[in-house]
Amino acid sequence: RFTQHLETLKAEINTYTKIGRLVIGHNGLLSTPAVSCIIRKIKAIGGIILTASHNPGGPGGDFGIKFNVANGGPSPDTVMERIHQVSRTLEEYAICPDLRIDLSRLGRQEFDLENKFKPFRVEIVDSVEVYLQMLRNIFDFSAIKSLLTGPDQLKIHIDAMHGVTGLYVRRILCDELGAPANSAVNCVPLEDFGGRPPEPNLTYATSLVDAMKGGDFGFGAAFDADGDRYMILGENGFFVSPSDSVAIMAANLSTIPYFRQQGVRGFARSMATSTALDRVAKAMKLALYETPTGWRYFGNLMDSGRCSLCGEESFGTGSDHIREKDGLWSVLVWLSIMAARKQGVEQIVREHWAKFGRNYFCRFDYEGLDPRAAFYLMRDLEAVISDKAFTSQKFAVGDHIYSVERTDNFEYIDPVDGTVARNQVSLVQKCTIKEYEL
Repeated sequence: RFTQHLETLKAEINTYTKIGRLVIGHNGLLSTPAVSCIIRKIKAIGGIILTASHNPGGPGGDFGIKFNVANGGPSPDTVMERIHQVSRTLEEYAICPDLRIDLSRLGRQEFDLENKFKPFRVEIVDSVEVYLQMLRNIFDFSAIKSLLTGPDQLKIHIDAMHGVTGLYVRRILCDELGAPANSAVNCVPLEDFGGRPPEPNLTYATSLVDAMKGGDFGFGAAFDADGDRYMILGENGFFVSPSDSVAIMAANLSTIPYFRQQGVRGFARSMATSTALDRVAKAMKLALYETPTGWRYFGNLMDSGRCSLCGEESFGTGSDHIREKDGLWSVLVWLSIMAARKQGVEQIVREHWAKFGRNYFCRFDYEGLDPRAAFYLMRDLEAVISDKAFTSQKFAVGDHIYSVERTDNFEYIDPVDGTVARNQVSLVQKCTIKEYEL
């Protein structure tokens, strides 16, 4: 009900703009990857996404508004800055409170409005079907279906965490690809996500972690509320870090028909993501781009044909099939790799480490901190890392010695348009540490 109210409000406001056609998902529900897909398919000028993402939702929870541009991706910095400037001078807006849209009825609805020289059109679409049609053109569905239904059936456990992705999981993994209905849980979208943050990580997706540790399933995945983030677990709860996940995908893209046809042009990762992907790029003799944190920085690289696959350590991976990170697409990539190699998750990961080397990566999330204390902590940490003496230090831990290889203050120059991004956050220093045997 909360989502439908917001979608109706969005339509009421749009009636008094120059927008003549508004496309909305059935019952007001769309995943972020589906939004990107539809923007590109219908050649829309952009899309508005109302989402709590991976944060607590509902009327008393978090609420965000995202604007995706015509390529289907997040707004670049130039657009965001312009929106910010306009917001500071905005004094009023018009609304049509009498607009009555039936979000449950698929198809076109037209409204005659005083300020329009032609009817204002609203189209309610089955976004799951549109998204499914796109995936059919990317993956070998018969191979994945054989993996999930054949004699050596892979048992999977998928947790949609009561976000919008549940609609897509049911239709695609269960109805289309044959996974048993009980393979997918928490697939009914709830406005408060069942009272827990829909964040696909080891802290919040505990029901998935517990189920996988039982050893009954060979593959597990969880998704965030709007479907762009994911987590992968193997048998007995074997965790695949996001940095390893994108690197393993990169090394196995030949298992995906889309990439066999389109070719692989290059890879990209955010500066906070480990260099596991760099190793694969070097082995494949492909370009590797390191960007600031934020999916919007991948858009130019993909639009210019420089990048085919990109990822972030915050559980997001995607390719140039759309311009957003895509959780369900990522799961289908993993299932395709497993089908082609006839191996489990852990074996695939360990063989990857043996071939390319292993990067150790840790992320710490601090919640509920006093802002002032956090500021001083980051300021002091930045001072330590910025000190030139820091790069010459060595640290002995057990039988190993660790040496700081380099630190840098990250700055990004877009290779396409030359725009510069710097000082996004309080601490932008990067620290690379090498390990040596004693």
